[in-house]
Amino acid sequence: MSYRDTYEKWLSSPALSAAEKAELEAVRNDDKEIESRFFSQLEFGTAGLRGTMGVGLYRMNIHVIRHATQAFAQVILEEGPEAVKRGIAVCFDCRNNSDLFAREAACVMAANGIPVRLFEGLRPTPELSFAVREYGCIAGINVTASHNPKEYNGYKVYWEDGAQLPPKHADEVAAKMKELDVFTSVKTMPYDDALAQGKIILMGVETDEKFLANVMAQANDKEVVAKVADDFKMVYTPFHGTGYQLIPEALKRLGIKHVICVPEQMVIDGNFPTVVSPNPENPEGFYLAVDIAKKEGADFILGSDPDADRVGIMVRTADGEFKVISGNQTGVLLLDYLIGAMKRAGKLPENPVALKTIVTTEMARKVAEVNGLRSFDTFTGFKFLAQKKDQLEESGEGSVIFSYEESYGYMLGSFVRDKDAVTASLLLTEMAAWYHAQGMTLYDALLSLYEKYGYYSERTLNLVMPGLDGLKKMAALMADLREQPPVEIAGVAVAEQKDYKDGSVVCVSCGKKTTMELSGSNVLRYEMADGTSVIVRPSGTEPKVKVYILANGKTKVECDEKVEKYSAWAESLKN
Repeated sequence: MSYRDTYEKWLSSPALSAAEKAELEAVRNDDKEIESRFFSQLEFGTAGLRGTMGVGLYRMNIHVIRHATQAFAQVILEEGPEAVKRGIAVCFDCRNNSDLFAREAACVMAANGIPVRLFEGLRPTPELSFAVREYGCIAGINVTASHNPKEYNGYKVYWEDGAQLPPKHADEVAAKMKELDVFTSVKTMPYDDALAQGKIILMGVETDEKFLANVMAQANDKEVVAKVADDFKMVYTPFHGTGYQLIPEALKRLGIKHVICVPEQMVIDGNFPTVVSPNPENPEGFYLAVDIAKKEGADFILGSDPDADRVGIMVRTADGEFKVISGNQTGVLLLDYLIGAMKRAGKLPENPVALKTIVTTEMARKVAEVNGLRSFDTFTGFKFLAQKKDQLEESGEGSVIFSYEESYGYMLGSFVRDKDAVTASLLLTEMAAWYHAQGMTLYDALLSLYEKYGYYSERTLNLVMPGLDGLKKMAALMADLREQPPVEIAGVAVAEQKDYKDGSVVCVSCGKKTTMELSGSNVLRYEMADGTSVIVRPSGTEPKVKVYILANGKTKVECDEKVEKYSAWAESLKN
């Protein structure tokens, strides 16, 4: 069926409302727009679905949500009656339509005979992961597009371990979506009926309290917090999102007296009116927090993204200005602090382990190994970090104290299997208070770590390729790099070419080919003769190719020069 045929099928479907039909009629003469909406269905991967909202097969809307949920329901039904009886947890964030999409998903599950635990209101992503584990659910659904722009929404799916769906089950859902008609195959029922019949039950404050009890158990040093509580000041922003209740509450329970929240950004709003992008990776979003921090004399700023799985920080420097601490740097600071704090509290387990992803700074490995921890890499994504944690702990090989990736995601404790801004906020704040007691800001602390462990510098470049043509460009770029692997980048020889798709490693100078432990992901890595790593990876959730530059050297200047040199090469890949 052509995209034009699919367009006409949608227009004639009785499932569409008058408003939805009007939206489609309005683009009747725009063939490019029709193609972009109907050339394919949104691809269902291990992160579920994500896309811009609107009417169409390649858009996020109630029909796509119902269709995906019907496919997911059938995967659960095939697990057998005991699995079905365990039910599913459903959560949503602050985005436009998130509550509607979550209810639609719940109603499809209920109509398929799968019991639903639905959060009564918006909640952080890590609380959904926790609920799946706490209540013994077979699976979970979270309606969120994380830190994407306001036009986006998403549908994240979880399995019984509280981690995002493993590839096997994701492939099964994707296959069923191709088999099932988007309209006629869906079973659903009225929300009020499902509620009245007990097929949907609501979760509220009782689940919050269970979650918070686990969060608070991660604290290591309440004494130092009490010691500095009168003069330690911090500013917090949830960027209009789900962190607005639980993060300030956790910090209050830690003993922080002066948590100053950004009032304009404490307002729940899926349009994110005060920021261009609600992403703590983007420092410009912190402008209101910086103004307050300067006015109030705070030296620590913390911000969580809309679904409260990522967290970013800014700290005051000696000149009174505020500096962004990157996700790589934040993770290194937190890992180093955790090791020391857990040792002081007698909480460091036997065989401690730190996990990171392949695109995360190598400084984390150095910090771990200098302090007697083992460090392992995984592919990008917390489902892989969660899998590795479970594998190590179930086999008795090690106890994971910290898992992180450079894009501002941190996982602590054993009660969630996803990024967790609530627990990370607690421990980042405890760490800032501890350094405050030593007369240091986190920026001072970071400089001291470079002195101790050596200098490292990283940069991630996003080669944005929007639209249908963008998907083709992304695929072509990766294909070209595989067909003609570079032997030199920015005038420096490539020592090794690594392809994580097949796990191959090629020594450029001698041609010898070996294999590495990790394989099965569309990622290319080049180990340079000067010790730099250059990694190229298409994003799984956004229309862009990411290039990661991981440099180290004897001085900060040397590291920064390497980053600039390789960045210029990365930018040239767009052409």
